[in-house]
Amino acid sequence: MSDSGTAERNSSTSAARKRWEPWNDPNERPHVQIANVTKRFGDFVAVDNISLDIYQREFFSLLGPSGCGKTTLLRMLAGFELPSDGQILLEGEDMSGVPPYQRPVNMMFQSYALFPHMNVETNIAFGLKQDGVPKPEIERRVAEVIDMVQLNAFARRKPHQLSGGQRQRVALARSLVKKPKMLLLDEPLGALDKNLRTQTQFELMNIQEETGITFVIVTHDQEEAMTVSSRIAVMDHGKIVQVSTPAELYEYPNSRYVADFIGEVNILEGRVAEREGDHLLVQSSEAGCTIKTGPSADEPAGRQVWIAIRPEKLNIALQAPPETGVNCLSGEVWDIGYLGNLSIYHVKLDSGKMVTATQANMARLIERPITWEDRVYLTWAPDAAVVLLN
Repeated sequence: MSDSGTAERNSSTSAARKRWEPWNDPNERPHVQIANVTKRFGDFVAVDNISLDIYQREFFSLLGPSGCGKTTLLRMLAGFELPSDGQILLEGEDMSGVPPYQRPVNMMFQSYALFPHMNVETNIAFGLKQDGVPKPEIERRVAEVIDMVQLNAFARRKPHQLSGGQRQRVALARSLVKKPKMLLLDEPLGALDKNLRTQTQFELMNIQEETGITFVIVTHDQEEAMTVSSRIAVMDHGKIVQVSTPAELYEYPNSRYVADFIGEVNILEGRVAEREGDHLLVQSSEAGCTIKTGPSADEPAGRQVWIAIRPEKLNIALQAPPETGVNCLSGEVWDIGYLGNLSIYHVKLDSGKMVTATQANMARLIERPITWEDRVYLTWAPDAAVVLLN
């Protein structure tokens, strides 16, 4: 496909994604319903009373650290594990008594699980042959998915003759060729290097949009989840702590755990002093100033809260602003990281609290205007401060 054709397809895909929010439409019926599902292994509760709706054509991510229950939940969707309690419904049908091989679901494993003695074509065709699909139909569908994943030049090669990225594409094609109603991906990009992983994330998005299949991906990589997902469920100790779009998770986390897990964040402890219109005024000894928040729920004076501020929303300067008593941190530059496109400043506040600010390098750096041991002032707009209650 030409660059202009690719750009046109990506543009239309982005526009469609931007408008498409079935979870906000009360008339939309969930494609997958996970209802009060618990999974126990002896005394250990791996998944703890989870309820979740996933909609058709979603690219949905289960995100969390190792041991949080995300892979166990994925395996229950595939049928490799059965819930101890609760139900999983696909298009309204209870999957409890349906074995994995009879579910309209395919799972792509982290190891790819390719047959080493088969070439690309026969690996992809294997499931269709097992199902007794006629040979002409097999050939047509295999050719279709090989073209989709851009492996035409490698169709006769065996897995050991392919790169990691090419093997990943073969595994994806083998999962897609049976046209499942849902595709489950267990850390599918974990074996790829960073540049290839980034490229493959966008290819996965385009393939998912093209096929219209519901994708559910398990990952511990928050950047990967933020890139590919229509929505993300953040998990911790077998529970779902927040389900939102990537932008909502980043801008409006519902807890310190989510704020800290999704991207970099500064969290300052304080107590509500008073309300000023739609804003709260929070006294924080860590900050050494009053924090004026964005529009917030009414909280009683004296309530303990935490304020989350993303590093890129902090302005860093050598000169003190006219007003230093509100939304102004002061301290000493403790460390600096130069990443080319941006600089990262670790600033030790007068209270001893360490905070991080990032600054985009808009011009070529000749002399660094802010350096180690400089006294600096960090300011931000009220809307940048998010109030967290736990």
